[in-house]
Amino acid sequence: MMRRARLPLVVLVALAAALGSAVPVVGSAAPAQAHDYLVASTPKAGEALTALPKDFTITTNGILLNIDGKGAGFALQVTDSAGKYYGDGCVAVENTVMSTPAVLGAAGAYTMTWQAVSTDGHTVSDSFGFSWQPPTDFSPSAGSSTVPDCNGTASVNTTPAPDSGTTGVQTVDTGTLGTVLWIGGAILAVAAALALTLVIAGRRKKPSA
Repeated sequence: MMRRARLPLVVLVALAAALGSAVPVVGSAAPAQAHDYLVASTPKAGEALTALPKDFTITTNGILLNIDGKGAGFALQVTDSAGKYYGDGCVAVENTVMSTPAVLGAAGAYTMTWQAVSTDGHTVSDSFGFSWQPPTDFSPSAGSSTVPDCNGTASVNTTPAPDSGTTGVQTVDTGTLGTVLWIGGAILAVAAALALTLVIAGRRKKPSA
């Protein structure tokens, strides 16, 4: 009687171990797959600036992935209605914030376009408009008809980003990889339990000599 009671317990333990491990792995996979998104900016979308800030900034919800420490893959560009660029193209990245020194020309409508490498390794980008109403003592920049490249140290991508807001190679993140490994482990655990069940059942049915 004791041997018959142990067989279901072995199977249940194996299944519980396989299924129980799903909770932390699957739970951690979702955040890893999400792209960072804009939570704040200077200027704000649609804002009417009347004073020039020290920097134009973009703040996202997650830590930006600045692997080389030089802002590769990041860009923050400001253009006017005539298509002229303002600023030197240099971008600083720290934690969730990317910034560039603020430079503007005459009063009018402007567009800020930004690109960043998200926490999950994907490139995210967007743009928004704002207006500029400078004070009377402001000295406007003439702007440039060419894309600023941070004095030749930045690699500028002049190709417009797709509508999805993401570019670059899609990679398998650690959360997805962990889920795949868990599924494989669960299948092996269940298969092992079933195999053990068949072996023990076969031994019981074998007639004695």
